[in-house]
Amino acid sequence: MECISEQVRGTFKLSAPVLAGLAVVAAVAALQFSAIPGFDRAGLMVFDTYQRAAPRPYEDAAVRVVDIDEESIERLGQWPWPRTEIARLTDTLAEAGAAAIAFDMVFSEPDRTSPEKVAEQLAAGANDNGANTALVATLFGLPSNDAVLADSFLLSPVVGGYFLLQEERGRPLDLPSGIAWLGTPPAMVQPDYKGSVQSLPELQGSVSGLGSLSINKGEDGVVRRAPLLFFHRGELVPSLSLEALRVAQQAESILITTSDGSGETRGAPGAVVSVKVGDFEVPTNAEGELWSHFTETVPGRTVPAWQALSSDLSADEKAELFGGQIIFVGASAAGLRDVVATPGDDRVPGVMVHAQAAEQMILGWFLERPDWARGLEFLLIILFGGALALILPKVGAVVGAIVGLTGTATVAGGSWLAFDNARYLLDPTYPILALVLVYAVQTLLSFRREEQQRAYIHDAFDRYLSPEMVRQIAANPHKLELGGEEREMTVLFCDIRGFSKISEQYEPHEVIDFLTGFLTPMCDILLERKATVDKFIGDAILAFWNAPLDDPDQFRNGARAALQMVAALDELNRDMPNKSDQIWPDNVCIGIGMNAGLCCVGNMGSEQRLSYSLIGDTVNIASRFEGLTKQYGVKIVIGSALAEQLDGFALLELDRVKVVGRDAPDTIYALLGDEEMAAGTAFAEFLEGHAQFLSAYRDQDWSVATAALSRLSAFYEELGLSALRQTYLGRIEGLADGDLPADWDGTFEATQK
Repeated sequence: MECISEQVRGTFKLSAPVLAGLAVVAAVAALQFSAIPGFDRAGLMVFDTYQRAAPRPYEDAAVRVVDIDEESIERLGQWPWPRTEIARLTDTLAEAGAAAIAFDMVFSEPDRTSPEKVAEQLAAGANDNGANTALVATLFGLPSNDAVLADSFLLSPVVGGYFLLQEERGRPLDLPSGIAWLGTPPAMVQPDYKGSVQSLPELQGSVSGLGSLSINKGEDGVVRRAPLLFFHRGELVPSLSLEALRVAQQAESILITTSDGSGETRGAPGAVVSVKVGDFEVPTNAEGELWSHFTETVPGRTVPAWQALSSDLSADEKAELFGGQIIFVGASAAGLRDVVATPGDDRVPGVMVHAQAAEQMILGWFLERPDWARGLEFLLIILFGGALALILPKVGAVVGAIVGLTGTATVAGGSWLAFDNARYLLDPTYPILALVLVYAVQTLLSFRREEQQRAYIHDAFDRYLSPEMVRQIAANPHKLELGGEEREMTVLFCDIRGFSKISEQYEPHEVIDFLTGFLTPMCDILLERKATVDKFIGDAILAFWNAPLDDPDQFRNGARAALQMVAALDELNRDMPNKSDQIWPDNVCIGIGMNAGLCCVGNMGSEQRLSYSLIGDTVNIASRFEGLTKQYGVKIVIGSALAEQLDGFALLELDRVKVVGRDAPDTIYALLGDEEMAAGTAFAEFLEGHAQFLSAYRDQDWSVATAALSRLSAFYEELGLSALRQTYLGRIEGLADGDLPADWDGTFEATQK
């Protein structure tokens, strides 16, 4: 059972990148539901893009805009116009059969051009003899322009307007119609305005309807929704467009349905579901707003005010233009500052927002943000973001990018199709944000993990390979493949003399401490001289030059490394015994064998485990040369191929030898020192004498050979070659009494490795 439990836990164990990805998904999902101000801006910008790509196709909905434009002001005079001119416009539209005339303006101050205002000015400027007294009296007897306009409003289907204010100001609103609701009171309509700017009481009391002119702009100043309902001092009031639609149908009231008014719960308590006026039922968001879907500019919808007042149009032509229409009267002239930004245009007359809202309600053309939209978007965040979080660490960045782009295209495409075909507003930004952030976070974590792996490679393999090799593997991991190449290389074997006896003296952990103290400085020297440390074989070191990177000075680097290792060991033998915390035997000795030649080097081993190493006859012979250091009593033995490359070094020919396992003999040399030693006259004299000895030895002239060894004994002693001299003396003694073959040339055949 424990085994099964472990397997289950292993199956569901989540890696750090997966956990990080899932945490990102959870964070985006929480962000979607947090409704933090400003975070929905991206989704709104997407909806703006959709509207620019597919604006609402214009269809005549019996809605016209009478525009007080620049030309109208040029023709009819500076704004504000006398109220009698507004009355003439109202009468003209009413006589043409307009169903409703909605003014996107407030007449909050008395007309300064009224007869009584002119009379007051004349009376104030009259002289003492009573000049203009008769004119002043006549003017005071005329009705005011505001009264004329009020009479016009009273006889026409006029919808007046007012601006709502946050600060407490103005008189209470007295609406000519009522608003009722089904279900919980519509408490989510926001905000509750405390004040207003209204038209003069005599004008406002003459209209058939009253609607708010206020337009709610988004945080970025763009109008995307047309509010149909407002709260003013705790009472619901309609918008201009909604009230115009009511007046046009001569409906008595407006009916609101809230979330539980239809018999089923569709949202939070008090959320508005729809608004019904006359024959039209309008779906809204919870705040009672209509999502605006603007058309492109359509000349046929707008009639300049000067043209509506022009005598050039016959009564029939005016009836054709305005009969049965809902007329919105507004201003687009520069300086009147009634211009707003919409998703498709930065400069749209404010009256057009009301007019197009009325068109949408009449045509039944609605953009909807369904109740289930947020839930669907949440589900997409979880599904798409969670799926990418689970698979990206397994498939890698490239395949993960393809999966992420496919998910992004699916979400974005689905959102667009929902808008274009069903007029649904589904926000793709949060699911896409989840995909992007999951990919970014997990890719960064993968990058960080790779960097850690690279650092691990450096940290681990710096102990075995040359720094160049480590950098090359880290930069090009594909090099870690089976296979090799032939190269001309220099190979070094180093071994500690009598290591078995040393091991007998100490505990295993003490032996390890000793080896660490020995191998560390030896490897430092090798790596400093551009060697690749292939492996440790117990106490032995195998290193080589000219791989994996070319080393044109490989032979001399190898020679100098070997000489430095011998010198370093002398220092260790002198200093280490004085350290109480370090195990160090007395007089540690090493033997170094070196050779140069063709080798096969590369990643070798099995499919499961690789080792960068080298093989070849050159390697085997170098190992045999290391063994010969014991027999000849020298510290460094090299072959002829390497000796030929070390011109100027202090080399001493030792012998011609057939090593174990090889039939062909090779001339071996002792590497005694560098160029400085070789340049000394004493060393040159010694080389000459030693060469004479070898010549006599190979000629079987034993007396001359023996005499040479005796004559050079001081040199052998000084150079630490006494054991070499004794070896040859022993050989001569044995050979002089023996019967040598006729073809004997002095070659020694080794019997030990």
